[in-house]
Amino acid sequence: MSSFAELSRLRGHRGGVISMHRALTRFVLAPRELITSGLLVLLISFVWAVSLPQLCRFWQYVLTVGLRTLALRADLGLSRHQVASAIHFAIPYPRMVGALPDSPTWWLTASVVILLLAASFFLPTRLTPVKYLLRAALFVQATGLAYFMWAPGRFPHTPDSYMEGLTGYAIALISFVPILFGLTYYIFNFGLFKKALITVMTMTHLSLFFPLQLLLQAALLEKSILFMPLLYIVFGLPVDVLIILAFYSWGMSWSTKTQIDS
Repeated sequence: MSSFAELSRLRGHRGGVISMHRALTRFVLAPRELITSGLLVLLISFVWAVSLPQLCRFWQYVLTVGLRTLALRADLGLSRHQVASAIHFAIPYPRMVGALPDSPTWWLTASVVILLLAASFFLPTRLTPVKYLLRAALFVQATGLAYFMWAPGRFPHTPDSYMEGLTGYAIALISFVPILFGLTYYIFNFGLFKKALITVMTMTHLSLFFPLQLLLQAALLEKSILFMPLLYIVFGLPVDVLIILAFYSWGMSWSTKTQIDS
């Protein structure tokens, strides 16, 4: 009886066998595949490190054009770094003076938070995940409103330090992508080309997306630093991490070598 129940658990309502999803299966890499995957991680990381000066110059160009096009009251700052005392690069970031929230900005933001919170209760049940994500973001903004109401002069961060830190974290995050995929994606039975492709596509997308993300945040921070907690906690690096997860999920939907052979 127990064996029949165990077999029935693996069959669908039409009698077909329910195969285990490949994300849950265990694939043992052969020594050759382990070596090639490890070499691929090292190769992509090396090319990325060598390309950092060119990437920073590209970001500098994009930020310069963006600041001029958006007519922001900011100039370009440069944070100089080096890798292994051989590769020197200067990370660009918008440098601007932060403005404390005035009374109209504070009350307008508080009104929008209250209205969106009330609207979240009218969302349909199928949008429950969106409902809770919206409320979480509103909670972050509400804490910012409370802080700037009681102690606006004690806010420890400036737009300069925030922008510089965010850019540095983005460089570190993109640099970690080959290692991350090497530990989570290369362990599956995909071809070497697909492993390299998904890694390069993810890093390229982040490299093109981040300066635009930085310009949008600079435009909002020019209005008021009231939005800095929301930008950092919700629309900062978490957005970049979600991009990595999206590319990883897309790559996991590709056919493996076993599926192609069969």
